[in-house]
Amino acid sequence: MKVGAAAIAAMAWLALAPAAGADAPAPAARAGEPPMFAFDIASGALPPLAKRLPDVPLVVKPQRTDWSPGHYGGTLRTMMAKDRDIRFMVVYGYARLVGYDENLRIVPDLLESIDNVDDRVFTLHLRPGHKWSDGKPFTSADFKFYWDDVANNRDLSPFGLPQALKVDGHGPRFEVLDERTVRYTWDAPNPQFLPALAAPSPLYIYRPAHYLRNYHARYIGLDKANAQAVAAGSRDWIGYYQKLDEQYRFDNPALPTLEPWVNTTAMPSTRFVLTRNPYFHRVDEQGRQLPYIDRVEVRITEDKLIPAKTGSGESDLQARYLRFDDYTFLKQGEARNHYHVRLWDKALGSQLALYPNLNVADPVWRKLMRDVRFRRALSLAVNRHEINEVVYFGLARESANTVLARSPLFRPEFRAAWSKLDVAKANALLDELGLNKRNDDGVRLLPDGRPMELIVDTSGESTEETDVLELVRDSWRKVGIALYARPSQREVFRRRVYSGMSMMSIWSGLSNGIPTPEMSPAELAPTAQEQLQWPMWGQYFQNRRAGGEAPALPEAQKLVDLYREWEVAKGYAAREKIWLEMLGINADQVFTIGIVSRAPQPIVVSDALRNVPAEAVYSWDPGAYFGMYRPETFWLDTRAN
Repeated sequence: MKVGAAAIAAMAWLALAPAAGADAPAPAARAGEPPMFAFDIASGALPPLAKRLPDVPLVVKPQRTDWSPGHYGGTLRTMMAKDRDIRFMVVYGYARLVGYDENLRIVPDLLESIDNVDDRVFTLHLRPGHKWSDGKPFTSADFKFYWDDVANNRDLSPFGLPQALKVDGHGPRFEVLDERTVRYTWDAPNPQFLPALAAPSPLYIYRPAHYLRNYHARYIGLDKANAQAVAAGSRDWIGYYQKLDEQYRFDNPALPTLEPWVNTTAMPSTRFVLTRNPYFHRVDEQGRQLPYIDRVEVRITEDKLIPAKTGSGESDLQARYLRFDDYTFLKQGEARNHYHVRLWDKALGSQLALYPNLNVADPVWRKLMRDVRFRRALSLAVNRHEINEVVYFGLARESANTVLARSPLFRPEFRAAWSKLDVAKANALLDELGLNKRNDDGVRLLPDGRPMELIVDTSGESTEETDVLELVRDSWRKVGIALYARPSQREVFRRRVYSGMSMMSIWSGLSNGIPTPEMSPAELAPTAQEQLQWPMWGQYFQNRRAGGEAPALPEAQKLVDLYREWEVAKGYAAREKIWLEMLGINADQVFTIGIVSRAPQPIVVSDALRNVPAEAVYSWDPGAYFGMYRPETFWLDTRAN
């Protein structure tokens, strides 16, 4: 029996129960059993809890003082802007082989344990008796199916193994040791393996083999696989299989899952209903199976309307599509619509940062961008205090683009480097560069006589960027630089940066502002084309010298060398030393210009919803937004209103 049928049957009974009267009392739920499953268990459609849980379930023990054991039941309402955003329920559910806890340690989750030898040999031990959401065993066969029939199948993986499974271009040796033990062995350390497994969009190295074999040509034959694909509207079995095999996209209700809630709604839809997974592997300290909440309802709403609908009380938990400039409006509706607004710290190195393009095509601007004196002058000329007061009501922290105080790698000098307003010093640095001639408007002249009109590209996705740039424009005007903003669609914005047509861009700062030494410092070095300050240098590294350009600055090359050292370093202390050196180089060289950090993220929480942290960090990776805080332990108190 598939969980969808059981969940829908239970949902139907709950909807009809009031009309059924006293003639149809619900069977009493046993200890630890969610009442939602009472009829399915009584009818034999579901086995009792002892046969649904792993032999060794994960006991969830939140250490927060604002946490309490919950009650079962209820429907949690939230909103997304596109139906494909249903994938965020996989982010929030955060069921991973290993995951981050609230102390940013990687700990076993789906796995019972993991043995790690020098970041080269990883032995994964599954929980005995663990089952997929349809009740089928979750075993090493699911890992073998992925390895043999997906990752190493040229039809399904034409580009080979995922990058996180490669070290120096080579994959691991994979072994199945027994029904619940697998091993991955590399010749050199792969410190990115565990973080990839713990990511919000994780590396899935397993599949529900019992389900997917029914659509794979190796198991049912090429003719049958193609025939059923064509019957379903796909061109061939490859496209059809790939459409069905999307654990992260969460858009195939028939695909078994290990998440706390199961999606029961096919796409396209404007309303998704997710129901509790009867085989979920986590329990509370009393042995009660999680999640506490029976259902999650996700309504698809135009993104611009989500703040207004949230403010009218239409969501029980909402953060996505809310910005800080919605805060005042949301606060006004608290008492009337029975919710409260919390402010979590964003885990970005800088809420917004300016990215001088060191690969800009214009040779005059390129020479300036690559001179550290110019980058320092630009940073010194930013009035961060004014931006904080005007845009963020003084609630953010004036800062360079670096790690936050919550990180063990934080150092005050990194935050303060070249980030205090000093117009005199900025002017002196610009004069030192030979930019001491100005036109009649007071704008400095470039060496070729053009006025210093610095165009900043923006994706145009928020008024926040516009507001910040207007204030930066005013402060840069005082040092003789004219700033102009050029908004464009995100795809056009990125193409301009990658092609060298953009002089400078604005985007959020370090995506991980709360790293530990065990996390990758790849963001700090030219390692990917997506890095807006040096896209060509990043492409050179990313494509293994097959494209892009080698770093032209010794400090940038040093960052690449340090990153490679980190990849093979052993132990916390060695990696910490490398991290700190890389952070120091970035702070001193001002490759990116931070504005403010710790800008608050509004979190709207229904007055009835319990166990949502009052203070927390809103972080994509690490953290998976709500995921790190165990949404399966959130519960609805019907007495609240």
